Amino acid sequence: MTNQLYLGDCLEILDTFKENSVDTCITDPPYGLGFMGKEWDTFDKSQFGIAGNEGENDLKVKKNFKVLPRYNNGAGLYDFALQWATEVYRVLKPGGLLLAFGGTRTYHRLVCGIEDAGFEIRDTIAWVYGSGFPKSYNLGKGIDKFVKTGNASLNGTGDSSNGALGYTKLQYEQGYRPDDYSNRHQSTGEITTEEGMLWDGWGTALKPAMELIVVAMKPLDGTYVENALKWGVAGLWIDGGRVGTEEHIVHGKEAGKFQPNGGETIKDYHEVKGRFPANFIHDGSDEVLDLFPQTGKSGVAVRHNSGGNTFGGDNPKPPMEDMGYRDSGSAARFFYCAKASKSERNAGLEEIEPRLGGSLEGGNDKRNGKNKPQLSMRQNHHPTVKPIALMRYLARLTKTPTGGVVLDPFMGSGTTGCACALEGRDFIGIEKEPDYYEIAEKRIAYWSAQPKLL
Repeated sequence: MTNQLYLGDCLEILDTFKENSVDTCITDPPYGLGFMGKEWDTFDKSQFGIAGNEGENDLKVKKNFKVLPRYNNGAGLYDFALQWATEVYRVLKPGGLLLAFGGTRTYHRLVCGIEDAGFEIRDTIAWVYGSGFPKSYNLGKGIDKFVKTGNASLNGTGDSSNGALGYTKLQYEQGYRPDDYSNRHQSTGEITTEEGMLWDGWGTALKPAMELIVVAMKPLDGTYVENALKWGVAGLWIDGGRVGTEEHIVHGKEAGKFQPNGGETIKDYHEVKGRFPANFIHDGSDEVLDLFPQTGKSGVAVRHNSGGNTFGGDNPKPPMEDMGYRDSGSAARFFYCAKASKSERNAGLEEIEPRLGGSLEGGNDKRNGKNKPQLSMRQNHHPTVKPIALMRYLARLTKTPTGGVVLDPFMGSGTTGCACALEGRDFIGIEKEPDYYEIAEKRIAYWSAQPKLL
């Protein structure tokens, strides 16, 4: 297993690679959200408003908010996705898969760029987690402050207009109130104006609990069979990605006679490989598990009583074993669970000086008295670190019979490389930020020295 790590711009470095030389691309590119004010995640100021504009009705952003220099013309996330996906398309082998993470607000730009680069969009995997922290603007508080500072009248701009209260001045003077106003008209202490109390409970965003992974494929050279034989890559390793069960399960009516700890081995026993992998992955958090019901034993298709004769012949049909898993519990067991270890993020980084970092999405970050996420001191200060278990699963699901080379043009803190080290796959990583590159280099070296837990 070999690692090739590059410090620099992925577009420039990928241009030096040979075409049709990489088996898989697994990456977590910028989402174009201006995440935490990071320049590497900002492509177009127009998505936030006009920076520094002093017009009364214009959206404003920080005057010093920067964008990546080569995208300062406002080309945006789509053009960026098209550029890097075009380079990845060139270096991937025919039939090679590209798995790229995207944010729910900008995923469509990512996918369109990848598709326009020549890829076939095969599927979308949902990565669902419970650590997201809502960043919703409280309209009630905002309106309350707006009215108190004298920026708005009680009832908008005139007798016949709808203002902050949502109904006219004349209606207000006549005692009109919405049907549900009586349930929300009491002050909370922080909100005292009638306009603010009316809008108390309204916000602007949902709690983030999901990221999407586009599954794209470079078109095949012929059929799947022909492509596999010629290029050594085709499809997904379904058996490698199966969702295993915690105990041996026996098919057939004699299943009760099987004793796992040494006993009678019955004739029709065979080990179940696990459930077929789905396009849904979760983190096993309480928030996610609560979404799923507790189920009794999963259904069993009884097939041993086939009866009758073979088609067009006199030979009786052979008996067939039952199909099913005979297990019970949370329905979350039907999907792969990628739990994050609290220690994995900083493993191997003992020599790195801790810095203030982490993610405002929540996760393992500390909370202050108002239950807001707080950044903490840590060696791995990258804000969007994915769990190694998640990236291992993706590396395993896309593995070829001989392993295959994985490319990550946005290596970040190197989690994809750590996963490849544990899954026995060769890895090529590119990162343009020197601080993140150093973290990735040390993390990948650490996990490459760990026993392979295959």
